[in-house]
Amino acid sequence: MPDLIQIVDAAVADAYLRGGKHLVCKPGCSQCCVGVFPIAQEDAARLRAGLASLELTDPQRAARIHARVAESLARLDPWFPGDRATGILGEDYEAAILFEEFANDEPCPVLDLDDGTCDLYESRPILCRTFGPPMRTEEGNLATCELCYIHATTDEIVACELEPGLPAMEEVSNAAFNAAHGLHGETLVAYALRTQYGDSSLRSE
Repeated sequence: MPDLIQIVDAAVADAYLRGGKHLVCKPGCSQCCVGVFPIAQEDAARLRAGLASLELTDPQRAARIHARVAESLARLDPWFPGDRATGILGEDYEAAILFEEFANDEPCPVLDLDDGTCDLYESRPILCRTFGPPMRTEEGNLATCELCYIHATTDEIVACELEPGLPAMEEVSNAAFNAAHGLHGETLVAYALRTQYGDSSLRSE
């Protein structure tokens, strides 16, 4: 079976072709990079591998990411709705409610605030890759970036829907990854990239 990232990127490219002028996402547009969001452990490992590579090819940029991660953690730790030691978000109802109001103004630590681009773009999580084109929510509604499809009709939005099978594929991939590495739950980008976080064997996954 092709790699999940290849499948996702191909599906997103197709959605962009169909979306045309309605998709205004471009380098420097970083509204969706502000406010924390859960990522899977497989996403976290991909980010760590990307940062490890960057440390070899561009140590100064990598150092800036490490600095932003440390600053972000200092702000997140006091209110983190989960286990700060592991970085895993709580999974009960109370934690979910707390998360709704948690760090909605916190920029992603891999976001270069000067030019609004992602310093780990090639290693970004699945959610980042799929944000923008119309995608089904768990309730069955079509959701889009609030900056895109502003003047599109309902039919035009439906015609640009991202491959609906992607969430199921991602779930299968995440489950297999977690089972292989004895992991569970979700985390945040800042905790995924925390210097002391994680087994070094996962950095190259």
